[in-house]
Amino acid sequence: MKASSTRRKFLKWGSLASLSALANPLSAGDITDITLKGQIPENLTVVFQGDSITDAGRNRSRYYANDISGMGHGYVYQIVAKMLANHPKSNLRCYNRGISGNKVFQLAARWQEDCLQLQPQVLSILIGVNDFWHTLSGNYQGTAEVFEKDLRQLLERTRKQLPEVKLILGEPFAVKGGSAITDVWEQDFPQYQSMVRNIAKDFQSGFVPYQQVFDDALSLGTVDHWCADGVHPSMAGAMLMRDAWLKVFNQMW
Repeated sequence: MKASSTRRKFLKWGSLASLSALANPLSAGDITDITLKGQIPENLTVVFQGDSITDAGRNRSRYYANDISGMGHGYVYQIVAKMLANHPKSNLRCYNRGISGNKVFQLAARWQEDCLQLQPQVLSILIGVNDFWHTLSGNYQGTAEVFEKDLRQLLERTRKQLPEVKLILGEPFAVKGGSAITDVWEQDFPQYQSMVRNIAKDFQSGFVPYQQVFDDALSLGTVDHWCADGVHPSMAGAMLMRDAWLKVFNQMW
């Protein structure tokens, strides 16, 4: 296939996936097991990047593809387990490279080793909560504008070296009523969320509307059930994230 044709196909997918996910967020009635489509590329590398929500206590010395202790105990583990179970004949390689506490500039500092050299066909990034949260303690002087600039530069760098990579951007979220969530989150954090949403559109990426997922889930269970501190999901919350992510992933193939 010619490069121009491949590029057109990719851009078409990106637009459809992004717009579809925005128009049809996972609702409370959709909190069910997502069935993966039967066909994915025979050789597929998926890299998950982010902060503690992605890290989820993974053993960082176990950095091999599909390593059970290297996946952590969060949404990445659940996604990878589902994908491997549904595609036993595919050469599927999944890596978790989330690191607790990371902000965008810290992703950028380790990007060559923890992303680009792995040459993913699918790159999933969930980042932004620390770019905001750490400003509240005075230990980080970043702003929403710095966050946006850093994330755009990171994605431009990625697309330059991996022009055909399919991006999935997760919306940073704050679950209402969580022990770590104060009024200032409601006032200022939505700006960061809006920036990720706009960046997903501009880069024609898949977008996972996690805030809506958890907002809807609160009609079915308490915040303690889904995400007690409002930032780090429980097992049940991680399952919601898994299904929301797979809903976007399904649109790729």
